Amino acid sequence: MKKENISVFDIFKIGVGPSSSHTLGPWRAAERFVNTIRQKGIAHVKSVRVLLYGSLAKTGKGHGTDVAVILGLNGEDPVTFDVNQIGPRIMEIGGKKKMMLGLEKEIDFDPAVDVVFLMNESLPYHPNAVTFLCSFDDGEEIAETYYSIGGGFVVKEGEEGGASNNIELPFPIDNAKDLLHWCRKTGLSISEVVMENEHAWRSEAATKAGVLKIWEVMRDCTYRGCHISGELPGGLHVTRRAAGLNKKLLQGRAYSNYKEWIDAIRSGGQGFQYTLDWVSCFALAVNEENASFSRVVTAPTNGAAGVVPAVLQYYIAFCDGYDDEKIIQFLLTASEIGSIFKKGATLSAAMGGCQAEIGVSSSMAAAALTECLGGNVRQCLMAAEIAMEHHLGLTCDPVGGLVQVPCIERNTMGAIKAITASQLALQSNPDNARVSLDNVVNTMWATALDMNHKYKETAEGGLAMHIPISLPEC
Repeated sequence: MKKENISVFDIFKIGVGPSSSHTLGPWRAAERFVNTIRQKGIAHVKSVRVLLYGSLAKTGKGHGTDVAVILGLNGEDPVTFDVNQIGPRIMEIGGKKKMMLGLEKEIDFDPAVDVVFLMNESLPYHPNAVTFLCSFDDGEEIAETYYSIGGGFVVKEGEEGGASNNIELPFPIDNAKDLLHWCRKTGLSISEVVMENEHAWRSEAATKAGVLKIWEVMRDCTYRGCHISGELPGGLHVTRRAAGLNKKLLQGRAYSNYKEWIDAIRSGGQGFQYTLDWVSCFALAVNEENASFSRVVTAPTNGAAGVVPAVLQYYIAFCDGYDDEKIIQFLLTASEIGSIFKKGATLSAAMGGCQAEIGVSSSMAAAALTECLGGNVRQCLMAAEIAMEHHLGLTCDPVGGLVQVPCIERNTMGAIKAITASQLALQSNPDNARVSLDNVVNTMWATALDMNHKYKETAEGGLAMHIPISLPEC
């Protein structure tokens, strides 16, 4: 197995919806290509073209892949770019047929011509491939191919690893067995082992500040999504439900900010149906925002961005978990489970179906909740295993190539399964378990390899082929 050091900030990335592999990844790839151009001399660029292959082509329109590469080439940053300006900026570029490459040089660029969707062509390394072509005034031409391999991770063709893989971690972890070994040897919890490893990159204070920033974006996204009504973009005419559910559940209780909102939620009690409705509301809110090209946290993907925040919000609202240290503990634990799946299987729906997205996020949330509720390390790993075991084989079949149906509701299911998995693990003796987390990771990867390509984010199978729709061309 190739050495791969993965930080909490690799698993959790701040970006723009609707897809980590089809939006954030291509956006980052475009930024990297602009850096290559700068080294050659951006002032001498004549033209740029983009070729999208495989899954990036087949569901690229619905996932905003063309929008992402254009904004990346234009020099915008997905972490800071005003999401309200995405539409106007794309319209401006399309109308003028000109782009400010890297925010430095204006070049001719017609999105309808210069972004090419190669529906019937795939490259062998990964289904999510994009090639950038650039020509210069002196006739020189360069090309670079990138693969968006899931969760916002990007690999350049011919590239071997990165700087982070040269770092020596105090507790190297490739699988759950390694994680359990280090926890047993040191007596540390999963989150504590992760924090020790993060020291290889930065100080503990910096890690905590960064994790709390991740939480802040998750929190704001959830709150915002619970207060916006209307219809999602894209032509499916999907009605946003989180705001209506939020209003119904609160029954007129007043609040003016997030803290007061949480207090208002808590005042409604702890009834099963009430709690269940709120978990669904939290997850719906995040993924309705994701589908609206809003700012979200990849966790570990955008399509599954609602599961971890929904379970964390459940912990905060119904388990008295509103404490910075507990929130950091939750997210650190979740990140390590995501890392194990990244190393042993995949986070890409184009490679593994939706088990690689909702399944992994549910597994992450289950382990995190279990640790925060006082579970031991083996119970945390058991919770992660249970959550994924019951997502095995889940297909990725986005209707119309949009991250809406069935993606949004699947986040509610993933969150509920995570909570159930956690409760089962907390009430169980891991000595009696017959399936380990490593067993289920290996099984997930084997299932991914066996799965028909139609069910891997191509919109060529499943619900995508059985729901009558008529979408606009753009």
